[in-house]
Amino acid sequence: MTQQNQQPITQELIGSLRRLGAQVQENEPMSLHTSFQIGGPADVFATVSDERSLRGVLKLCKEAGAPVYIIGNGSDLLIPDQGLRGVVIGFGGDFCKIRLEDETKIVCGPGVTLAKLCKFALEHSLSGLEFAWGIPGSAGGAAYMNAGAYGGEMKDVLIKCRHLDENGNPGEFAGSALDFSYRHSAYTDQKLVITGLTFQLEKGDYSVIKAQMEDYLGRRKARQPLEYPSAGSVFKRPKGYFAGQLIEECGLKGKTVGGAQVSEKHAGFIVNTGGATCKDVQSLVKMIQETVRREKQVELECEIKLMT
Repeated sequence: MTQQNQQPITQELIGSLRRLGAQVQENEPMSLHTSFQIGGPADVFATVSDERSLRGVLKLCKEAGAPVYIIGNGSDLLIPDQGLRGVVIGFGGDFCKIRLEDETKIVCGPGVTLAKLCKFALEHSLSGLEFAWGIPGSAGGAAYMNAGAYGGEMKDVLIKCRHLDENGNPGEFAGSALDFSYRHSAYTDQKLVITGLTFQLEKGDYSVIKAQMEDYLGRRKARQPLEYPSAGSVFKRPKGYFAGQLIEECGLKGKTVGGAQVSEKHAGFIVNTGGATCKDVQSLVKMIQETVRREKQVELECEIKLMT
C-alpha cells in the first residue's frame, strides 16, 4: 500500500505516531529490513504491535498526506537507493503471534515468519505447509503474493485473511474471495493491510512431515544461492518454460552489474555479492529481459516488487 499526495513528514506526525504506541525510527536504512540488503533510508519506520495502533497510524498518515508502505520480512522487495519518502510500517507484538483455533486450524498475524509458522505446524503434527519450509518470508507477504514451491501454494492452505483498508476499516476475504492465482491474490491489486490469517491443515504424522520439510530444505540448499543476500526468484515462471534455464541458455549465468550478479548456482536468482545497489539490480534485470526476449522470444516478468 502506498498513499500519494505526499507532504513532508513533520515532527508533529512523528510524535503522534509514538503516542499511539508505534516504535518509530527516523531515517532508517531499508537495507536492514530486506533480504537483498539493499535500500536507502525511509523517512520513518514505524513498528506497530496491534490492530488498534495500526488503525491509528493509517488514519494519521492519511490525514497528514504521508505515503504509507507496508513491509513484512522484506524477502521479495527491492528498495530504491534514495530510500522511501513517507512512513514504512512493520509488524511486531500481537502481529507476530500464532495459535491453534482448533485441532487443524492455525491463526497467526502477518508478521509471523514462514519458518515459525512451519515449525508450529510441525510441533502440532499438522500437514500442508511443508512446501513453505525455507521460504524466507512472512505469512502476510506470502499471502499477498500467493507464495509457493515444490507443487504447493498458499492457496492450498489459506482459507481466510483479515485486513484493514487505508481508512482503518476492518474486513476479510475468505475462500474464493481471496482470488488466488499464480503469484497473485486479492491483496495484490488493493490498498489493504493484512492483519490476520487462518490456515486449514490436516492431521499428519510428525516424522513424515519433518522428513518432507528436511527434504525440501535440502533441495533449496543444494540448488539455491542461500549464502548470498537475494530476493528469491527474480522472474515469474513463463508459460512452458523455466526462467532460470532460459537465462542460463543465454549465457548470462555469473553476469554482473556492480555488486549484483546472476547467481552462478541458479540463474533464476540475482544475488548481492557485496555493495549492490538498487540501480545495479534494475540494470541487470533489464539486461536479462532484453537478452531473453532477443534470443528466446520470451518475455520475462519480474516477480520482485520495487517499492517506490
